[in-house]
Amino acid sequence: MTPSAADLPRLTDHYFRRTAEIVGRYGDVEVTYAVFLRRPVVAAWRLAVDWLKAVQAERGQTVAVKARFAEGAWVGAGEPILLITGSFRHLAECETVLLQKLGGPCVAAYNAYQMCVDLPHVGFLAMDARHCAGAEMHELMAYGAAVGSEAARKAVGARGFVGTSTDVAAPHFGTEGGRGTMPHALIGYAGSTLRAAEMFHEMWPEDDLVILPDFFGAEVSDSLAVCRRFPDLAEGGRIAIRLDTHGGRYLEGLGPQESYAALERHVPKAIRGYRSESELKHLIGPGVSAAAIWHMREQLDRAGFERVRIIGSSGFGPAKCKVMAYARAPLDLIGTGSFLPETWSETYATADIVSYGGERRVKVGREFLWAALE
Repeated sequence: MTPSAADLPRLTDHYFRRTAEIVGRYGDVEVTYAVFLRRPVVAAWRLAVDWLKAVQAERGQTVAVKARFAEGAWVGAGEPILLITGSFRHLAECETVLLQKLGGPCVAAYNAYQMCVDLPHVGFLAMDARHCAGAEMHELMAYGAAVGSEAARKAVGARGFVGTSTDVAAPHFGTEGGRGTMPHALIGYAGSTLRAAEMFHEMWPEDDLVILPDFFGAEVSDSLAVCRRFPDLAEGGRIAIRLDTHGGRYLEGLGPQESYAALERHVPKAIRGYRSESELKHLIGPGVSAAAIWHMREQLDRAGFERVRIIGSSGFGPAKCKVMAYARAPLDLIGTGSFLPETWSETYATADIVSYGGERRVKVGREFLWAALE
């Protein structure tokens, strides 16, 4: 667990360091902190609490932590998630890092939960690593996604997150290592989507073949070419098409009119009602829209490749997943890092001391926190 107790002085806010020094001189006292966020979240506190207990143990201290919500539980805005009781001198320096380890995972868990609940029959792969500010943030975010995913499984029987793209975060999802598809860089290296697929299969013949067909703007043509090259894999359900068309162009064979027509054939109610501009983009716009997914499914089925799966990626956050749900997009898996908090200020956790030496005392305006002590 990082950082260690020895690292804390240089990582904590300076005023917390000075507070610890003052308390050390004038007399320590047992305090109780109430820790909360200002927005609804899903409780994901284990990594923060494990770290706090480990640091306190390094210092020869004990700390009592009362989790007021089980992991995966819905927490309302302003409701204390944790009550932490211990030495003021030794807890003061921990506040900065503790809050760093709590807020982000709770919001990531909330977002992951919403995505999994909206699309309960679709699996998710956490691909947040390259969007994170370092390995520690990646682990915290992946952990949050795993907590939200498990909550969705319990709530609605969702498939949820089935893995992650890196080995370091894999244990949070109960897997031995990272998973993922070939990147665009490999397609460019191979010179064609088909040749990249051949290389991949030659290297790992026992693995499922997941192709990325948008490099040359020929998503349908290249996908069908790979399926025809490996008919046994296609028939055995061992080929998947990962759609990752960027938002500056339409998937092969589509434009606005064709996109409307694709949804009209399959889910006419999805476009027969008021839709916001962002919802319309997810439905019939460029990139990986609901229409693009339906169009790809049509082309695969028409060619006799009904068992080939479709993976969606590119901006699949809570809002896009909700649109995919009411468009009944035929997705089998979603690769996403978009469960990461979009507005980072919403992840700011707060800790207020509500009791000093057993006497209730809190700054004016935060008296509502005393209810957590009952």
